[in-house]
Amino acid sequence: MLESMLALPVEKQIFLAVLGFSWTVYLWEAYLSYRQRRIYRSTTRVPQELGKIMDTDTFEKSRLYQLDKSNFSFWSGLYSETEGTLILVLGGIPYLWSLAGTVSGRFGFGAEYEITQSLVFLTLATLFSAVTGLPWSIYSTFIIEEKHGFNQQTLGFFLKDAVKKFAVTQCILLPVTSLLLHIIKIGGDFFFIYAWLFTLCVSLVLVTIYADYIAPLFDKFTPLPEGELKTDIETMSQSISFPLTKVYVVEGSKRSSHSNAYFYGFFKNKRIVLFDTLLEDYSPLNQAGDQGADPEGHDMPSESKVKPKNKKQGCNNPEILAVLGHELGHWKLGHTVKNIVISQMNSFLCFFLFAVLIGRRELFLAFGFNDSQPTLIGLMIIFQFIFSPYNELLSFCLTVLSRRFEFQADAFALGMGKASQLYSALIKLNKDNLGFPVADWLFSMWHYSHPPLLERLRALGNVKQD
Repeated sequence: MLESMLALPVEKQIFLAVLGFSWTVYLWEAYLSYRQRRIYRSTTRVPQELGKIMDTDTFEKSRLYQLDKSNFSFWSGLYSETEGTLILVLGGIPYLWSLAGTVSGRFGFGAEYEITQSLVFLTLATLFSAVTGLPWSIYSTFIIEEKHGFNQQTLGFFLKDAVKKFAVTQCILLPVTSLLLHIIKIGGDFFFIYAWLFTLCVSLVLVTIYADYIAPLFDKFTPLPEGELKTDIETMSQSISFPLTKVYVVEGSKRSSHSNAYFYGFFKNKRIVLFDTLLEDYSPLNQAGDQGADPEGHDMPSESKVKPKNKKQGCNNPEILAVLGHELGHWKLGHTVKNIVISQMNSFLCFFLFAVLIGRRELFLAFGFNDSQPTLIGLMIIFQFIFSPYNELLSFCLTVLSRRFEFQADAFALGMGKASQLYSALIKLNKDNLGFPVADWLFSMWHYSHPPLLERLRALGNVKQD
């Protein structure tokens, strides 16, 4: 088998290696998911060590929810892998490139104008991806999430959101790609340095403007009202010299009852964002019998479907402070900066290797480009296909590092005296999001960027006892 493959032309070897590795990764992921599904199916009773933190009803709901998600992931993953294989085998990429040339030519730019052809190609490719992925996204939202009580959207709101996301993506992607291709074209022997610096600047700008200018296009952000919680957040931030400027509440409940919190901003301009579903006293989902109004008495958007719940969702104020203590721990311990440094080191390495490989004609021949070597196609081939083994290894290493950072951030919150509050907050959030607390060790090791609930609770318990 190996000898016959080595006898093939280099471009055929590359093509078969890419397909073989892609299916190897898929089968590995499918095997891991199979192991986890066995856990979902076999663990039908609350384990003894979880008896005090999770009731039978919640445990069963979380088991069925995660089982449905895992089954859906299997079929959607199989579809994606099959679709990708057919695109490669049937020459979908060169066909789309040729179509892009025809379209750009009809607009008077000429097929020889590579940057214009590249932008048309990107638009067609992202449109194809959005259209083929839409049924899966609809099924996930309106069947699985709806079935388990998380979806708060109407179909009209969902489709409007999808169109808006596509438009915003194109408004960012097209000019950035155009400038990147131009930099590569005129950059000379050291274009990879200029390309890396450009992508660094773009990423920093996007991080800076995302929450202020992009996210508000999709969600409503309002300042956290004056009161005890806001005062306590500001006091806690001052105690660790976190340069907090504003605290926002985002109306996440119009899409889903899942909850979250994050901070953003550079240097002395940090902001904290809390999902309304995270706040027990603020979430519209807790306003039983008053579905038409938010906590301040304003009408709720017609697109959302707020559903009263039998139990309180979210965390109380001390628990919110404990969760934020964990998040601020990431900042204080330099995890954000470390992630940025790792990301940029990886980006520089990839652009350097791209510069080394872009002249290899056999890479283009492998994917059906016999007469041309377009820069955009070279970026796609090298970054998406040739680097895929490296990307898989890097992803696993970053997952391991992320778990380490999560334990460190938990320990930081403990150091702030918030052990019991973080303990109860983690339990509440796990219940609200129907997280299943039992995991296969191999699936967990490969996929979990956050430690499983029991591991985090054990670490918190050990510290508290010390």
